Formats: sequence, C-alpha cells, structure tokens
Amino acid sequence: MLKDKIVVVTGGAGLLGRAFVESIAKNNGIAVIADVNEESGAEVKRQMLDSGLHNVDFVVVDIRSKSSINLAIDALHKKYGKISAWVNNAYPRNKNYGRKFFDVEYEDFCENINLNLGGYFLASQQIALYFQKQGYGNIINISSVYGVIAPRFEIYNDTAMTMPVEYAAIKSGLLHLGKFMAKQFKGMNIRVNSLSPGGIFDNQPEEFLSRYKQLCTNKGMLDKEDLQGTLIYLLSDMSRYVNGQNIIVDDGFTL
Repeated sequence: MLKDKIVVVTGGAGLLGRAFVESIAKNNGIAVIADVNEESGAEVKRQMLDSGLHNVDFVVVDIRSKSSINLAIDALHKKYGKISAWVNNAYPRNKNYGRKFFDVEYEDFCENINLNLGGYFLASQQIALYFQKQGYGNIINISSVYGVIAPRFEIYNDTAMTMPVEYAAIKSGLLHLGKFMAKQFKGMNIRVNSLSPGGIFDNQPEEFLSRYKQLCTNKGMLDKEDLQGTLIYLLSDMSRYVNGQNIIVDDGFTL
C-alpha cells in the first residue's frame, strides 16, 4: 500500500514509533526513523535490518530545532528525491514532566507545551514548506483520546500514575492545530490528519489495567501494533481525500 513512498516518523525509536516504522516497511514504503537519540535510532535501524526489513533508514532530528529539521529534510531529498509523508510522533518533555496538577510549576508547564506542541508546529511548518515546493505532501499528528475527552481520573486511584495536565493541553491543541493546517494549506495538495490512540500497554499496574478495561468494549489497553492499520490507511492513497480529520482508535474508551 505504500510502495515508492518515503515516510518520516519522528520519535521513530520509541515504543509507538518503532511499531509505525515496522508497519511502513512491511507495506513496502521506505520508513525513516527520525529521532534525536542517535544511538537508539541506529540500533532500531539495525534490528529492523536484521529482521529482514531493508527499506528502513535513520536521520537525526530534533523537532525543537529548525536547523536540525531542515538538515534532515535536505539529506532525505538528496538521497531519495522526495518525501511523501511526515508523521509527528516524537514526545520531548523536561525532567519535571508528569507531576500532579497542583505540583506543576508554571515554568515547567510552559516548557513542556513548547517542547511538544511547539515542536510539532515547527516540524510541520518546515516540512510543509518543502511539500509546497514539491507539490504534494501528507502530515499525520499522533494525538490521544485525552485530546478529545476529559481524563478518567478514577482509573488512576491508588497508583503512582496520573494524567499530566500538559498532556491534555498538548494533545487537544494538536487536534486543532491539525485542522488549522489542513485549512491553511488549501490548494497546496497537502493534507493533515490526526490519529488519537487510547492507552497503549506498557507494563502498567494490574489494578489500573483492570479499571481501564472496564471502560472499553472488548480488549482494553491496546498493543502498539493495534494502531498500524489506521496509520497505513492515512499514509496510503486510499485516504487521499481524508483531510483535517481525527481518527480515534481506543476500543470504545471514549464512548
């Protein structure tokens, strides 16, 4: 479904990013791991090659840096002659990210919004300038169910977990940023959509997993592979007229 497509995945060495890269490569696209961590990115590329996926590449990208983004874009253009799609998936945050609401300092709130939502804006702006010259392009933002609904705080009771206020602000802002860009790029043949996952299993406490599942319709927490089909659809020509939309994949958690 992705034959001849060059797809960049920021945060490509992370939990979701790696699953996205694998699915792109398995669907005959060239999957580009774009990550700020050179060691992790190179290791994921090596593991993909060892598993028989030879259409995987790696570039260093810091979404907080215009020069880093453009160096990556220039390198990929020089190598492949085009970039088909850009998946905003990275999640930069500072060391104080994840505190409970009344413990969050104003400076940390602002920094985390800037790192993530600001980074998505910057990366989108720069790749859109490239897409405009190219004559086409596709941007996909990875948001969250908590960009759509208020947190279900009760599922975190008696655990060390919480739903960070920065996360809610970032992910909801990202959804509207996507709509803004889709409208802004009218006539440029650049489309922008969002994918909003529910919770992804990552060895969370059993009590939390049980509470979470009670709010779903079948499975509960998703595996990272459960998002692959929707991502491939949004990257493929089958969704060529889907623009400015948000697709929720959450096993009914938001119902």
